[in-house]
Amino acid sequence: MLAAAIPAFAAEGNAGGESLGSTVYVIEFKQTVEPGMQKMLERAYREAEDAKAERVLLVLNTLGGRLDSAVEIGEMVRGSKVPTTVFVQGKAVSAGTYIALNADQIIMQPGSTIGAAAVVDGSGELITNPKTISFWTEEMKAAALLNDRDPNIAAAMVNPNLELKLDELGRTKAKGDILTLSAGDALKVGYAEFTASSVDDAIAKMNLQQPNIVHFEASVMEHIAQFLTMPIVMTVLLIIGIAGIAIELMIPGFGAPGIIGVIGFALYFFGHYIAGFAGLEDVILFIIGILLLVSELFVPSFGILGILGSLSLIASVLMAAPNPKSAGLSLLVAVIAAGIIVYLIAKRFAHRGIWNRFILRDQLTTAEGYVSNANKTSYLGLSGKTLTPLRPAGTIRLGDARVDVVTSGEFIAAGAEVTVIKVEGARVVVALKEEQQ
Repeated sequence: MLAAAIPAFAAEGNAGGESLGSTVYVIEFKQTVEPGMQKMLERAYREAEDAKAERVLLVLNTLGGRLDSAVEIGEMVRGSKVPTTVFVQGKAVSAGTYIALNADQIIMQPGSTIGAAAVVDGSGELITNPKTISFWTEEMKAAALLNDRDPNIAAAMVNPNLELKLDELGRTKAKGDILTLSAGDALKVGYAEFTASSVDDAIAKMNLQQPNIVHFEASVMEHIAQFLTMPIVMTVLLIIGIAGIAIELMIPGFGAPGIIGVIGFALYFFGHYIAGFAGLEDVILFIIGILLLVSELFVPSFGILGILGSLSLIASVLMAAPNPKSAGLSLLVAVIAAGIIVYLIAKRFAHRGIWNRFILRDQLTTAEGYVSNANKTSYLGLSGKTLTPLRPAGTIRLGDARVDVVTSGEFIAAGAEVTVIKVEGARVVVALKEEQQ
């Protein structure tokens, strides 16, 4: 029975034919180069290595993105145990070009382009800092040399100050220009091995025996993490979080701003946690910061609790981000924007602010029947008898009233007749009646 089962099992395994082929992991990269995408690619490459795939086909269509993420992805591509073929399907410019150059093979779709890898800032302005240009130029040249591509062409894609004669193309890249290559031009200068019209065509050009094609799919949570960790989205979430919490602390009673603020921070940490950047310790540190800030409102600490709370919040945000420098800039922008929002809201709802708890606003006015001091001007010129010695203060009787009085400095014995000579608010001044005569 066992002998019969073994051949049957072997025949069943060969029937599908897939086990005899070469596994190709197809990974689509069609968005901005950013930390969330980097984490997804790391998982994809781990899966390809675990499956002992023969090759990764990275379908690339990107306008670039963050240089730090591009460097990390490039190192992962060239260091992977599974060789990578990049299929440029549209554009692989800027940071995308660097990723492509780290691959073992480049195939381009007709009409696609590669190059234009100059360094720009967040607003798209060209960065002219010599150190930055030098660093990125050398990175691009090193990536080109991995597969014996002309490093000067890679440098011309970055540095606008270079002039390069392209004999294969019959033209010259002039100073002030950034080099970009079409699929045909890339083929001529050795920056692409083949052109292909589709993914299936690109796989066919790889000359693999009976390829077993596996399409890697990013999870829903990875897509959410990629969105939430985008720099713009990250900054907006920080603005919402800071403004919402601050408004709720300063103008309590609304409820909605506090809830929205908590949701903003929760999404910030959730995205970074799913992407693999944040840990539970970052969330705990953030919660401690919030508690310290709330405590500062009710516990007199001369600002110590507030400072510690602020430092905890800042540290948690920076620790949760893949790039502390970028996160610090986002946090600074968020604090300024949130400060403006809080100021406008506080000005609009000043009567409901928490500061009203520390200000005595009740007034006992005369119109409401309250009198701050009894009106004693009617005593002026009246005469009475001292009930106590005046040294110089004491008490006299004016009619039926006992009145506290003072003299101008002299001593007057009890039982003497005195006259009120001056009234200054609550101060009544008297003198001996004989002196007035």
